[in-house]
Order: sequence, then structure tokens, then C-alpha cells
Amino acid sequence: MLSTVLNKIRIRRLRILWIVMGALLLASVTPLWLYHRQALRLSEEKLEDTERVQQSEITRLLASETLQFEQGLRQQLLSQRQVLAITGWIENVDDPTHAPQLSRLLEDFVENNPDILFVTAVSREAKGPTAGKVSADRDPFVDAALKRAFQASYQGFDSISEPFAEGQNNRPALVMSVPLFADGQYSGMLAAVVSLENLQSRLRDMSVRDRTVYIVDGHGKIVAYPDGQAMVPGQNVMSISPLAKQFGELPQELRATQTTSFVIQTPDKHHQVEMIGTYSTIPELRWAVIAQRSLDDARIDAGVTELTSEALQFVVGVTFIALLLGYLFAVRITHPIRRLVESTRAISRAEFHERVPVSGVAEISELAETFNHMAGDIEEFIEKLKAAAEENRELFIGSIRMLAAAIDEKDPYTRGHSGRVAKYSTILGDYLSLSAEELDRLRVSALLHDVGKIGVDDRVLKKPGKLTDEEFDLMKQHTVKGANIMRPVAQLKDVLPGIELHHERMDGQGYPYGLQGDQIPMMARIIAVADTLDAITTNRPYQSAMDLDYALERIRSLAVTRFDPQVVRALETAIHDGRLRLSAALMEV
Repeated sequence: MLSTVLNKIRIRRLRILWIVMGALLLASVTPLWLYHRQALRLSEEKLEDTERVQQSEITRLLASETLQFEQGLRQQLLSQRQVLAITGWIENVDDPTHAPQLSRLLEDFVENNPDILFVTAVSREAKGPTAGKVSADRDPFVDAALKRAFQASYQGFDSISEPFAEGQNNRPALVMSVPLFADGQYSGMLAAVVSLENLQSRLRDMSVRDRTVYIVDGHGKIVAYPDGQAMVPGQNVMSISPLAKQFGELPQELRATQTTSFVIQTPDKHHQVEMIGTYSTIPELRWAVIAQRSLDDARIDAGVTELTSEALQFVVGVTFIALLLGYLFAVRITHPIRRLVESTRAISRAEFHERVPVSGVAEISELAETFNHMAGDIEEFIEKLKAAAEENRELFIGSIRMLAAAIDEKDPYTRGHSGRVAKYSTILGDYLSLSAEELDRLRVSALLHDVGKIGVDDRVLKKPGKLTDEEFDLMKQHTVKGANIMRPVAQLKDVLPGIELHHERMDGQGYPYGLQGDQIPMMARIIAVADTLDAITTNRPYQSAMDLDYALERIRSLAVTRFDPQVVRALETAIHDGRLRLSAALMEV
């Protein structure tokens, strides 16, 4: 009985083996027989197909990057317009009373945006402050583009100018603008001269192996070209580029990627060059990214003849290996592999406890054992990742605490100040029904609210007496300095309002921007109350520490004018409930 079963298994094994080996042999020999007749043609077709795919991928990628580049810059302009609206400057950007602040705002905008060469905010009379690395008065292209942008803004439209060559190096540039409105009425324009050098650099990166990649607009004019000396921005190539001509004939709103073959004349007009090219449109900008390459250069670069010989050797080798592998692995692998597939699917569903029964031939058994080890390692690694994530969070909070303590240590009178302000702020935020995520951001912002004092001269910071007006102006800079210090850290962008605006007042008499009422974020309003509470209840060079009742009465008297009444009521409730108490030592947050 047992021998009969073994014989059946052995017969089945031989049948599977011969079927697999026969199929692999047929699949290997047939291509070899056809190869001698069609190898070269297939290689050339494959080369052209590969070039088509590569050009399509390159042009789509660059079209997406170009659109993201434009949208990012436009969003930055819109953000600046929002700042002007919040500050109230949008009503008359040419008002001399806020000219210094507006100029500084524009200068910061240019400094923080390397792609911005020049920015201007003008009123209805086309007058206003400017900032940047170029001058519209000296460059006629910039001046003309700005005038056209002003006309579009006057009609209520955002605009992007035609490309032009800016400066002596002919760097590609254009003008982007957005209109300004105050109470629904046109009040001016915010415009920027944008450098396209980053796009030009990406074009150079993609223009390899005799391939040329460039960007044109709907009129067939060069937007950016990898070699700025060969093609100047604004140069019309409609007559020499069939791809640019095809793109110019398309409907403006059409998004498409098209690859085509065409022929161009050599400069001496004695020969024709067979080309393959692709364009991908950017309908939002009415631009297109074009990639083109000579097929002769592609064939030489690819070494089609050498590939033919190497491909024949490769097919022979693959045939031998396929037969060998078919003999070694075709027997009794279906069931164990099916179990492996099921277990792999379980692992993909995060069921890391799943294991594979170890059975079958030696290779499959080893594979099952390796899989089980891998599953165990993954399960252990996931747990370690969770623990590491929690450790990283604690390390982050600890680093923030140490930074806050280092700031407080600069002045013996403010030792522990940041920690106490963070503690008070968190309690107030809890009474104001902030979410756990908002409380976490509030705590970090409060810990760092005085980080800008790092940049304040110790002579001013530690002065025992009253500050002079000049010294107080220096001290007031710590809010903006703190925000600028932390702004490069992307993870801290949500805590910047508390750092930069905690000295703003509800009546608009605060600093650094004179915001008032709801213009001040809730985070900054909370920290303002907590900061004042700690200042009153601790010893300072200009006063002795007061008790909690006096501090509450003092803060209550400044509600509406200086502090948000809602936050003051939260402070009263916290003190009444006994949750907010004074401590001489730094409270852990």
C-alpha cells in the first residue's frame, strides 16, 4: 500500500518535471530560432519604445514639478496678501505711517524665498514699497512685465507674465501678481519677479545622453532652456520645433502627453535628422515641457549591435538556467508556497503573529523557517519602533525644556520662568477646552516663548533698573527673533504664533505688529496672561513678588485692553478650583 502511494507521488513528480522542462525548453528555443531574423528590428523598436516611455515620464514629472513650483509661489503671494489684510495695510500700501514695517515684511519675504528676485506692493496709483535683488527701473523687461501685471490686477485677475531674460546672464524669469482688495474694492497689487533658475537646473539634469528638455509657452516662446546661451527666454521656436507648433495648436485647457516622430534639417540643410519627441502640457500655465532626441544618437548610445550579440548569449544562458531551475524546483512546491502566500497576506494585514508550518522539501522548509524568523523579527521590530517613537517624543520635549532652561539661566530673576509659563498656559488651555494636540503645541510654544532673548544683549537683558526707550526697543525684538530662530524647524511651525505674538495687546497697542482682538491667535493670548502672571508673582529687579490674589486683580483690571477676557475668566476659574497655585521651584510640564 505504502509503495503504491510512493510510486504515484514519484510518477506525479516526473510528470510535473517533464511538463515544466518541456515548456521552458520550447519557450527558450523558439525565441532563439526567431532571434536571427528579428533581433535587430526588435532592438530598434524596443529602443524607440524605451525612449518614448522615458520622455513621457520625464516630461510628466517636470510638468508636475513646474506646476507645483508655480502653485507654491502663488500660495506664498496669497499668504503675503493675507498678512496685509490682517494688518490692515492692504487698504493703502503706500501709506507712509506703516512704510517701514511693510518694507521689512517685503524684505523678509524676499530673503526667505530664494526664487523671488524682487517684490513690490503698490497702491491704486501704482506707488508703494519694493524689495529685492533687481530693480524694475533698470531692467526694461521687468518694468514692462510689471506694468502688464498692474493692468491685469486692476481688472481683478491674478497674472503670470511671458518669460523674459533677466540680467546680464540671461537667466529665465517672469512676473507673478495678485490683486489687492479692501472691503471688496480694488486697492493695489502685490507682484514678484520670479527666477526660473531652479527649473533651468532641473532641465539640465534631465538633458543627458543627447536628449534636450525645455519648456515653451503657448506662443512657442522659450520659458526655460538647459543652455541659456543657446536659447534665450522669450525666443520663439515655433518655426524650428514641430512639437512647439503642435502644442500651440491644442485647446488651451487640454492636459495631454503626446509622443511623435519627426524630421528636422541640419544647420547646413544637407541632411535630415530623424527625431523622436514628447510634450506634456501644463494647461494651468499654458506651458508645455518638451523632450526630444535624435534616434541615430540613441542607437549609437545604446549599442544596438553589441546588444544583439549579448542578447543571444543571454537567451542561451537563461534557457539553461531555466531548465535547471525547472528540474530543481518544479516538484512538490505548490502546497508549501500556497501556505507561504497565505501567511504573507496575513503579515500584510499586520497579523505579525502568523507563522508557517515547517514542512515539505528542504528548500521549502528552510524558506518557511526563514519566513517565521522574519515574521518574529518584524513583530519585535514593530514593538521597538513604537518604543523608539515614544522615546523620541520624550527626547524632543526634554530638549525643549533644556533650551527653555538655558534661556532662563541668562537672567537669575527669570530662572524657571519658561517652565512656569508653560504650566500656567497648559492649565488655562485646558479650561478653554483646547484639544490634546492643541495643548501640546501650546506647551511647547510657552516653553520657547522667550527663545528670542538669546539674541538680546546681556547688558539690556540683565539691566537691574528701568530700560531706556532704546533699550526697550531692543528688548521688544526678542519676539521676532525667537520666531525667526524656530521658523526653519518645520515641526515647530504651529508654535510660532505664541513665540512671535505673545506681547500683542487686545487694543492693538502691543508689539511687534500691533495686532488687535481676533487678529491675535488664541495661543498668544493665553501665553500673554500666563507670562504676566509669573512676572507679577516672582521677584524682578523692578518689583518684589506679589501674591496670587494681587496678580489676579491686576490682570483682571487689564482685561479687554490688554488681555482676552475669556482667558482672564479661565484664570479666575483655575485659581478658584485650586488647580493653579504658585510654586517657588520650576514646575515640571
